[in-house]
Amino acid sequence: MDKQTITIYDVAREASVSMATVSRVVNGNPNVKPSTRKKVLEVIDRLDYRPNAVARGLASKKTTTVGVIIPDVTNVFFASLARGIDDIATMYKYNIILANSDQNENKEIQVLNTLLAKQVDGIIYMGNKITDELRAEFSRSKTPVVLAGTVDPDQQVGSVNIDYIAAAENVISKLIEGGRKNIAFVTPPLANPINGQYRLKGYKNALLSSGIAFNEEFVFESKAKVNPGENMATHLIEKGIDAAYVTDDELAIGLLNGVINAGVRVPEDFEIITSNNSKIVEMARPKLSSIMLPLYDIGAVAMRLLTKIMNKEEIDEKTITLPYKVAYRGTTVKQED
Repeated sequence: MDKQTITIYDVAREASVSMATVSRVVNGNPNVKPSTRKKVLEVIDRLDYRPNAVARGLASKKTTTVGVIIPDVTNVFFASLARGIDDIATMYKYNIILANSDQNENKEIQVLNTLLAKQVDGIIYMGNKITDELRAEFSRSKTPVVLAGTVDPDQQVGSVNIDYIAAAENVISKLIEGGRKNIAFVTPPLANPINGQYRLKGYKNALLSSGIAFNEEFVFESKAKVNPGENMATHLIEKGIDAAYVTDDELAIGLLNGVINAGVRVPEDFEIITSNNSKIVEMARPKLSSIMLPLYDIGAVAMRLLTKIMNKEEIDEKTITLPYKVAYRGTTVKQED
């Protein structure tokens, strides 16, 4: 028998049971006699029958599939989040469709509609910001959506993050306490609310508390890549900057390389602290000090929140804030918290 054409009907006939019985066995329904279950499973194994997930989804109106929109699949920040999502999805027997949006707002809409066309039961969105167009699509589809490592300033969509304002204020204050006065805020596009509203506010709060005036010339906006970080190092040094808080780890490594290449000592003459604590921060030399964003946990908690919404379980809070720590390593004079 050609295994490409094997259907639930073939399994039922070979096992001498009804198709309903085969369906109950496949779906783990306990209302099947052990001897019957054993017989059906043996036939499924012998015929190498694979249930048609699409057909099952049409029948149950559930596909047990979740779409995950990721801005840059090559960035370890998003890869770590995706790992937490996938582990919890597996635990709750959901499949993941990972879609890369290339940090392009138009492509995000296209990718979202492609996932919705596949009848996914829910969406986890890890983009940089929710545009009005994207919010309209979320609302129109009625498909549950949870944000992982992305904020919704309007708090209309469930999300999982840390307190970015408090975290930025904390590390900037420590740099100031250590004697730094000219601290740069180095970031990918400020259009991302985490950077432009939350982390920047924490930076300003720390300056204000210490009586240091905010200087717009100390805010550097760039792509979240290593090369731009290296290229901007000279500009920072020329402006007399002696420390930098960076909101992306790849950018921070580039800046570190650029500062060292310029002959400036790190951390004695220039300190750097980054934001996400992805794996690459410990590959740098010296190792980068960083806010310890619990990347895996953010992904895992976001997926668990989504399962609750999809299954209409009771939810205490759909805007979830997880705790963070700070790891002081070789790019700051302070070596421990």
